[in-house]
Amino acid sequence: MAPAAAAAPAAFAGTAGGSLTGVTIAGNDASAYASLSLGTLTAVPLSGTPAQLSVRHGDTEVALLTTGARTVRLAGPERTFVENKKPFTDDFDRERPADWGNSPAGGAWSTVNGADTDYTVRPGTGTIVLSSANLSRHATLLDDMITDVDVRVDGSFDRAPAGAALSFALSFGYQDTKNHCRARVVLNPGGTAELRIEREQADTTTLLTPAVALPSSSGTVPWSIRVRRTGDLVEVRAWQTAGAEPTAWTAKVTDSVFRQGRVGVRALASTGSTNLPVRLRVTRFRVTEGSWAVTPAVTHREWIRLLPEPFDGVWTTALEQTVRAWAGSTAPDVLAYAFMFVAGAPEVRSVALGGARVLGEAGYGPTAADGTRDEGADFHEYMGLPWTFPVGGTSPAPDDSWHDNLDCSGYIRMVYGHHSGVPLAAGDDPARTALPRRSHDQSLRAPGVTLARAVGQPPATSQLRPGDLLFFDAEASESGEIDHVGIYLGTDHADRRRFLSSRKTPNGPTMADLGGPSTLDGEGLYARTLRTVHRI
Repeated sequence: MAPAAAAAPAAFAGTAGGSLTGVTIAGNDASAYASLSLGTLTAVPLSGTPAQLSVRHGDTEVALLTTGARTVRLAGPERTFVENKKPFTDDFDRERPADWGNSPAGGAWSTVNGADTDYTVRPGTGTIVLSSANLSRHATLLDDMITDVDVRVDGSFDRAPAGAALSFALSFGYQDTKNHCRARVVLNPGGTAELRIEREQADTTTLLTPAVALPSSSGTVPWSIRVRRTGDLVEVRAWQTAGAEPTAWTAKVTDSVFRQGRVGVRALASTGSTNLPVRLRVTRFRVTEGSWAVTPAVTHREWIRLLPEPFDGVWTTALEQTVRAWAGSTAPDVLAYAFMFVAGAPEVRSVALGGARVLGEAGYGPTAADGTRDEGADFHEYMGLPWTFPVGGTSPAPDDSWHDNLDCSGYIRMVYGHHSGVPLAAGDDPARTALPRRSHDQSLRAPGVTLARAVGQPPATSQLRPGDLLFFDAEASESGEIDHVGIYLGTDHADRRRFLSSRKTPNGPTMADLGGPSTLDGEGLYARTLRTVHRI
């Protein structure tokens, strides 16, 4: 049994949303040199099912092996996994007849006030219809945890104001329609315009700084609004989109209210408007940086490596040599590889595969016409290569739209199969020697040991360890068929059990909570729908 590959970077520190996203390893950690200090190792069988063997140096557990599984859990240097908000741009490249659907990686749009059909998307434009005066319309992204943020919106009205002003605003710190901050461009009849930075609190509006006059316009000219919030400092720019973005901020203000909340768009036709209905057409909404109030983080000393064959329950000299070689190693393990596909992960290409991309931030799948994400991106589609499998034949090279994407089961196959050496099947494998393609088949026939399974409710999780596969009936089907899979990562700083999985709403692998908590605790979707725990 060979030891892990030669040392290579086991961590990355990428910037996603203005704060650290990635894996960091504690410096000057003596456990990194464990292979030098290990004396006699003792193998102690543990009671229970499945059979497990605890390998110890004195009273300290060095490794845990499971009979029937290749997975070995090792004690090693402490490391922390962190994920912050992912930058994104919504160009509204979809078709939605009665809502704004989902943004690409920014979450789902929520709309308030007016009829559902007042909010539509045609390729290139998100539209809000103002059919009555003095009733604001709001479209916000369902992400309530945003604090510091750099966000921009581009939009215009299809008619010039008449009788009274038209305005559209970039909302931030949004709690609800009566509690939020906004940077608002006001277009008056006659062509004058101004920028107002406002806080609406309990339905009372406060002007946070004197209004700033903007260049006159026809009323239908596109405008851009950019807000950068850092702590209590709010900086705003507003300009006509056809021109260059100003180098100076149009206005600045400090305000400590509503430091956390959603971002979005507000539109209003003031009392006295005579040209209704009028349409606000938004062509772009972009978050270039953003931070969550509570950044998901998991810290522990567990490293997950795979034996070349399942452990047969017998402690041998060769196996001891492997464990000793692994002790303290910071060479990439299963969890390090898994984190090399989250937002901000750097690209790595394989010379052996002709320069194909084998690591780096992944999406979930190409976008369908309605803005949802298509399933079907396997590991070789991410790489853009055809693939011949030991079980099931050959899959052709994918269309370009599938490149750099991994659906939930494709993500598992990339991490455990391509990078960790578990054989892969083109489809299913009734013999359980190779990892199947679909999550449902993986839950039944993945190589290894099933630790817990339940029907219609979450199973017991007392044996759950980092690296274990988690299978969910997320769509709550009548048949109970598994439709989602993830990798258990560990307990976060709030004692919630977090997992990694590739998901549609965040558009790719994530341990965070956009579109639903990636946790097994509480009443969230995945906490309710966990059905199987499996160890490869």
